[in-house]
Amino acid sequence: MHLQRPFWVATLLSVGLLAACGEKPKTATQAAVRVNDGEITVHQINQALQQQRGLKPEQLDSASRQVLERLIDQELAVQSAVAQKLDRDPKVVAAMEAAKREIIARAYAEQVAEAVAKPSAQEVQQYYDDKPALFAKRRAYTLQEFTLKAGSIDPALLDTKMTQARNANEVAAALTAMDVRFEVSQSTQGAESLPMSVVDKIGTLNVGQNLVLAQGGKPLKVLHIAAAQPGPVSLEQATPAIEQFILNERKRQAVEAAIKAARSSAKIEYQGKFAEPAAAAASAAPALTPAPTPAAAPASQKLDDATLKKGLGLQ
Repeated sequence: MHLQRPFWVATLLSVGLLAACGEKPKTATQAAVRVNDGEITVHQINQALQQQRGLKPEQLDSASRQVLERLIDQELAVQSAVAQKLDRDPKVVAAMEAAKREIIARAYAEQVAEAVAKPSAQEVQQYYDDKPALFAKRRAYTLQEFTLKAGSIDPALLDTKMTQARNANEVAAALTAMDVRFEVSQSTQGAESLPMSVVDKIGTLNVGQNLVLAQGGKPLKVLHIAAAQPGPVSLEQATPAIEQFILNERKRQAVEAAIKAARSSAKIEYQGKFAEPAAAAASAAPALTPAPTPAAAPASQKLDDATLKKGLGLQ
């Protein structure tokens, strides 16, 4: 969901721009510059700055001026387009209406999400305890990844061979004997960098063992654990990221529930070619807010909050 930049951004920007003009601050929507018959306000600049993550106080002045120059260029383009009546073009009108609908729908989703309660300390503790491979028993792995490229693979036989193989050479030899072509790569990464579906499984394995990754019953990769170094994360370290993860998941579920409830009470009549497959199409419709998915992140022997958030799919 949208996170607003701290109040000092809007305040300092307003004061800085007005001071440059030798005027006293008035309102947050005061004009910053006039462009022909139009104007660009401080509020517009504030909105643009909110999209820039990690902006530091000392960067505010230069960033606000850069944003202002871009908005001037945009205003000139808009004025030129209006002069040519491009704003009345059917394609442009349709695009504007679609953008409007998206913004309004997103605002509703954010309103629903903001009503969700934050997780309690007990819930954070429970999540921490349920994910030992990610926290209390976290390890940094050196993995040799065998990507299976071609060949007729018997999943049961592959599992047997990979259970028997104790080093990368034995893995390669077994795959070759099975007439399976493959590519090998090596990486070092913490548990938080792995997909959530892999973390718990690999956490139960020892150095020298292998994990077969499959999709739809088809083996795709073999992960060989060449080394594993303990790197536990304390509850105190993990708490901020866990709280955010649980909260994000609750928000997603709340929005999905709200839309589901709206659907159940709405009168929806599919027309024309959409009438017959309506049920299938409705079940396949994407949610307004996608579920968070784990993202790959560089490994680190010291797990900081930013790295953990990447592992939880928060960045």
